[in-house]
Amino acid sequence: MAQASGLDPLVDGEDERPKWDNKLQYLLSCIGFAVGLGNIWRFPYLCQTYGGGAFLIPYLIALVFEGIPLFYIELAIGQRLRKGSIGVWTSISPYLGGVGLGCFSVSFIVCLYYNTVLVWVLWFLLNSFQDPLPWSTCPLNLNRTGFVQECQGSGTVSYFWYRQTLNITADISNSGTIQWQLFLCLVACWTVVYLCVIRGIESTGKVIYFTALFPYLVLTIFLIRGLTLPGATEGLTYLFTPKMQILQNPRVWLDAATQIFFSLSLAFGGHIAFASYNPPRNNCEKDAVTIALVNSMTSLYASITIFSIMGFKATNDYGRCLDRNILSLINEFDFPEQSIPRDEYPTVLMHLNATQPERVARLPLKTCHLDDFLDKSASGPGLAFIVFTEAVLHMPGAPAWSVLFFGMLFTLGLSSMFGNMEGVITPLLDMGVLPRGIPKEAMTAMCFTLQSGSYWLEIFDNFAASLNLIIFAFLEVVGVIYVYGMKRSSSPQGRRSCTRAGCRSSACSCPSCPPCGSQELLWFSYCPSTDRGGRTHNWREVQSQRVDADEGQSQGRQGWGGADLFHSDPASLHPVHC
Repeated sequence: MAQASGLDPLVDGEDERPKWDNKLQYLLSCIGFAVGLGNIWRFPYLCQTYGGGAFLIPYLIALVFEGIPLFYIELAIGQRLRKGSIGVWTSISPYLGGVGLGCFSVSFIVCLYYNTVLVWVLWFLLNSFQDPLPWSTCPLNLNRTGFVQECQGSGTVSYFWYRQTLNITADISNSGTIQWQLFLCLVACWTVVYLCVIRGIESTGKVIYFTALFPYLVLTIFLIRGLTLPGATEGLTYLFTPKMQILQNPRVWLDAATQIFFSLSLAFGGHIAFASYNPPRNNCEKDAVTIALVNSMTSLYASITIFSIMGFKATNDYGRCLDRNILSLINEFDFPEQSIPRDEYPTVLMHLNATQPERVARLPLKTCHLDDFLDKSASGPGLAFIVFTEAVLHMPGAPAWSVLFFGMLFTLGLSSMFGNMEGVITPLLDMGVLPRGIPKEAMTAMCFTLQSGSYWLEIFDNFAASLNLIIFAFLEVVGVIYVYGMKRSSSPQGRRSCTRAGCRSSACSCPSCPPCGSQELLWFSYCPSTDRGGRTHNWREVQSQRVDADEGQSQGRQGWGGADLFHSDPASLHPVHC
C-alpha cells in the first residue's frame, strides 16, 4: 500500500528497511524462533513429571492469560514502530530504554551459549554417519585386552557423552583444555549461522522454509515408526494418565507458566525485530494467536512422538531386566534353557520363594517394574544425548534414525538462533552502532569448548536468562499499560486524551498536548479533531483516513492489528482549535 510522505507517521520513512517477501516467511520465522529444543526435551518431561494429561490444564490456562497477551504486545509494538527492542521502548519512554537494552543483553548472552548446544548436536550428527554407531559399544582399553572399565560401569551412551564428547572435568574449578573437535564444530556452526544471516531476513527468510518445516517432517516419521514399536502404548498411557491431585502442588502451576514463557521466546527482542519488518497494517493479533497455538500444539505433538519411543526403550530395558533374573534362576536351579518365559517369571519366582527361599535370597535378582523404567525419563541434554540416543540403538537401522533425530535438533536450534541473532543485530543497526555491511556473526565464546564447558553452559542457562526475562516481560506490560496508557491502547473508537502523558507531534497545534523528551509516543498523536457528528479523532487518524480514502480503501486504519479505529467519513472530519 502506498504511503503519503509526511502524512503517515506509523511508517518510519526508511525505505531501505528490509521487508518480508511474503507473510509465510514471517510466520515461519516466528514459529522457528518459538519452537525450539525446549519443545522436544522440556515439555514432554514436564508432562510426565506432573501427572500427564493433568499438566495440560495449567499449561493451557497460562497460554491464554500469559503467553498470548505478552506475545501480542511484542508483535504489536515491533510492527507499529518498526524498530528493534531498544528503539521500541525508548520511543515509548526514555525511562524504558533499559528494558530494550536488557532484552538485547540477554539475547547476546544466549547467542553465545545456545550455539554450544548446536555444537554438541553437530558432533553427534557427524558421528551418526557410522555403522555401528560409536556409542553402541565400549572402546578397548590401552592393552586392547578388554573394554574400558569406566564404560562398562556407566554404559556405552553415557561414556560417549561424558568422556568422549565433553571429556568433562570433575568440577568447574578445573577448566581443563580446549576440546578441539568441539572447537572445530563451533567454527562450523558459526559458519552456518553466518551464511544464513549474511543478508538479514533476505537470507534467513529463504532458509527458514527448510529449518522450520523439516522438524515437523522428522517428528511425523518418528511418530509413525514409534507407534509401530512394542511398548509405544505403555509409553503414551504413562504420559497422559491424568493425576489430578498433583494440581494441588503450586510448583505445577509455576512450571507451566515458565514453560509457556520460555517456549514462546518472550522478552528476547527477537519477535519485536521480526515484527518490525512487517507493514504497519498487518493483523498482528491474528498472528500472535496463530503462532502461539502452533507452538503449543508442536509441544504436544513432540510429546506423543518422544514417549512412544521412550515406551519402546522402557519395554526393552524391562525385558532385559527380566532376562537377567531368569538367567540367574536357570543357572542356580539347573532349569533347561529358555524354560522360563518372561510372562511366567513372576509365578516361578513366587513358587521358588515359597519352597527354597534361602537359595533365592543368595541370587543377585533385581526388582523389575515397567513403571520404574518409564520413570527414568530426562529433560534437557540428558534426554537428547543419553536417553533418546540409547533408544535409537534398539531400533533397526539405528544410524539412519540417529541422523534424522540429530538433523531435526540441529534445524530446530538453527531457526531459534535466527531469532536470537535478530534480537541482537536489529537494535544495533537501528541505532547506527553497526555498519550495514559488518559480519553479523562476529561474536562467540571459547569457554564453552573447554572440558568444563558444560558447567559454564549450565550456569549461563540457569542465571543469564530465566529471572531476567521474567522481569523484562513484567516491565513491558507496565510500559504498555501505565506509561503508554491502557485506555489509549484498548479504545475501540480510537479516542485519545491530549491531557495524558505523551509526545506532541510536530504537526499538532494543540497546546494541551504535553511534550516529552522521548521520540513520538507509539502510533498516535493527541491533538483531537471532531467530525460533523461530534465524534472525536486525532490528527494522525484524520490524515491516515485521507490516505486510505485516496487509495480507494473502504476500511479504516487498523490499530493493534485488529481494532477498527474509524467509524465516519474522512471527508467530514475537520480540526478543532484548542
